[in-house]
Amino acid sequence: MKLKTLIGDYPVTRQFRTRTERFEFAQFQGSVASAFKRVVRDLEFDVAEMAIMTFLVAKAFGKPYRLLPFVVMARFQHPYLVSSEALSPKQLEGKRVGVRSYSVTTGAWIRGILAEDHGVDLSRIQWVTFEEAHVAEFKDPPNVQRAAAGKDISAMLLAGELDAAILGAIPTDPRLQPVIRTRKRPAGSEARSTARSS
Repeated sequence: MKLKTLIGDYPVTRQFRTRTERFEFAQFQGSVASAFKRVVRDLEFDVAEMAIMTFLVAKAFGKPYRLLPFVVMARFQHPYLVSSEALSPKQLEGKRVGVRSYSVTTGAWIRGILAEDHGVDLSRIQWVTFEEAHVAEFKDPPNVQRAAAGKDISAMLLAGELDAAILGAIPTDPRLQPVIRTRKRPAGSEARSTARSS
C-alpha cells in the first residue's frame, strides 16, 4: 500500500521516510507548513504532520482526520511575541498586534499565555493578520482585521504600524525585544503532531 505523506525530515521521523514491510510512503517535497491548507481543504494526504491548532480547528469543522500520538516538533513559544518598545503583556490591551493568521498554533499559545499568566483581556487587543486560516470554514473574531495586501509583518512592526507581533522565528534584529520575559525555559510548549485521514 502506498500512502501519500506530508512529514518533515526530523530525527524522529526518519524511520517513516523509508519503505516498510507493508507500506510505502510517498513523500511530499517542499515546505511542510506551506501544505497544511492542502491537508485540511483538499484532504490530499493519507498521513500528514499538522500543527495542533490546524488539527483542532479542522476537527471542529468535521474534517476526517484522526490524531496520532506522535509529536514530531516542539518549541517554547514565549519569545515569539516581540515589540520595538518596552511593553509589558498587560500594556498590549488597546494596542495592535500582528500575527500571520489568527488560528496559527503559536498565536493560540501566546494568547493563552497572555490571558492565563498575565491577565490580559484579549478582546481589547486589535489583532492584525496577514493570511487566511488553513481551514477555510474558520472565521476570525470581530477584533481581527487583515493587513493590506503586500504588507509585511516585520516591516509594519519596525515602522510603528504595529505595537507588537507574533513572529514565526525568534528575531535577530536588536531593535526587537520579547514582550514576555522568562527566566527559564519549560520543556516543549508546542507540539506538532501527526494526523491521518479516515
